[in-house]
Amino acid sequence: MGTLEYILGSVLLAVCVLIVAAVLMQSGKDKKLSGAIAGGADTFFSKGKAGRLDKMLSKATVVISVVMLVLIVVLNCVA
Repeated sequence: MGTLEYILGSVLLAVCVLIVAAVLMQSGKDKKLSGAIAGGADTFFSKGKAGRLDKMLSKATVVISVVMLVLIVVLNCVA
């Protein structure tokens, strides 16, 4: 394995960790289970801030997914 493959593999691993974090930070669509786990999250955060954060995390998930896809294709072409 060459140095480029090690570098691309490390970057891919970091991107995978980022996408897992971005997905886990998003609030669920079903508030029943989420409310039971989170407790009083709605009283701490305002609804507007939570909505903006969810939109930002959703866009970040899409961008990170595309970066991950490109990295996988490039890594397979190099190998």
